[in-house]
Amino acid sequence: MIAATIGALLLIVSLMMLVIMCVAIYFHEDWASMFLASGITAAFGFGLYTINFGNRLKDVTKRDGFLIVALGWVSMSLLGSLPFLFSGSIPLVIDAIFETVSGFSTTGATILTDIESQPHFILAWRSMTHWIGGMGIIVLTVAILPLLGVGGMQLFNAEAPGLSPDKLHPRITGTAKRLWLLYLILTLAESIALYVAGMDLFDAVNHAMATMATGGFSTKNASIAYYTSPVIHYIIIFFMFLAGVNFTMLFFGFTGKFKNILANEELKVYTFNTLIFGTIITAVLVLVQGTPVEESFRNGFFTVISIITTTGFVTDNYLLWPNFLIFIIFILFFSGGSTGSTAGGIKLMRHIILIKNSFLELKRQIHPHAIIPVRFNGRAVPQNITNTVSGFVLIWLIVFFIGAFVMSMFGLDFMSAVGSVTATLGNIGPGLGSVGPVDNFAHIPQGAKLFLSFLMLLGRLELFTVLILFMPFFWQKR
Repeated sequence: MIAATIGALLLIVSLMMLVIMCVAIYFHEDWASMFLASGITAAFGFGLYTINFGNRLKDVTKRDGFLIVALGWVSMSLLGSLPFLFSGSIPLVIDAIFETVSGFSTTGATILTDIESQPHFILAWRSMTHWIGGMGIIVLTVAILPLLGVGGMQLFNAEAPGLSPDKLHPRITGTAKRLWLLYLILTLAESIALYVAGMDLFDAVNHAMATMATGGFSTKNASIAYYTSPVIHYIIIFFMFLAGVNFTMLFFGFTGKFKNILANEELKVYTFNTLIFGTIITAVLVLVQGTPVEESFRNGFFTVISIITTTGFVTDNYLLWPNFLIFIIFILFFSGGSTGSTAGGIKLMRHIILIKNSFLELKRQIHPHAIIPVRFNGRAVPQNITNTVSGFVLIWLIVFFIGAFVMSMFGLDFMSAVGSVTATLGNIGPGLGSVGPVDNFAHIPQGAKLFLSFLMLLGRLELFTVLILFMPFFWQKR
């Protein structure tokens, strides 16, 4: 049954490859490599699906769910690398896997040194992996992870008063469909806006897919800095911000339920952080570096939103900014967007609950017998959710420190080791040091690329979903 579910997922990936094959045909490129990759992926998918034909997701147990999520993403990443290999765009297997994992996990870290020399269909496939991954995360959040007790609706319920899947649609599949439709509408809207602003249609669609998935793969070597039009920058700023918002809040906005939006505490913090950090960076760039006000405002807010939402697009090299601002950027690496968005990272809701619980612990020291719950959106957060959040953040930090140590063992300097781990575990894309906003991951040793690929999946799938598979008790008979 697990195999059948993963097989269905691979069949969807195969279908997306056929869509990209049409791009190759249109531009008179190597469509055969996409057709072959699609055929092999379809063969695997069909073979797995027919192993246990007829089983449905409702039959999934909690342990089955963990395997489906983790193995599904691994399977997509392995077979999704075939177009890179067959076309010769990325001849090394590990490099192709790294690029594919970066796409499906919506990280945006790349090993390509000359993106603009790549065929159109390869650039389109990179963007498609983003888009599939971002769409998949929405489904994970509302449909799969609640079954596992990890993030998802367990956190959704605390995030908005009375919010549950039933508030959008009586069935969870209906909820997923509505959020998918919203995801598609926003992607189309941004594509049109970018095209009208001066991008050619191919670039507009690719950047729109990368933006809404908070991925960051660009069709240009200089990322968004390639485009000198402020209008294009502001359009991407706007849609990056939306992509970092809980998609349920966006759904409420489209349906006119603004009361639910105004009551959402996480959205308030998300907006506040964006305004505060964007304003600070703007002021420093103007006063210290003498950059014109409008340019400082645009680059400052673009960078802040790009990092918070883990999109990773670049308009300016923040490593050339004053050290004070680089430190702010480093802090934002640990932020993340809203729960229920396509953004990666720790997520703001977890930060809010953790900080509130920490300060309430001081109050509990004075009143040890009092029951003082953490409140979020005016509602008491169940203790099990508070424990889950605390455990998640602690494990995230432990993995971060271990990851930085491992990368230093591969020979990276301190700044690059720390930067590569924050960039991949947080699904951000650009990091610090030799993997900064104007660099890439091509120089990273092959073994280190595999390790960073694991971190990308770990961060994208909410840690617990993957790490629990390495626990002996998971495999013990019931």
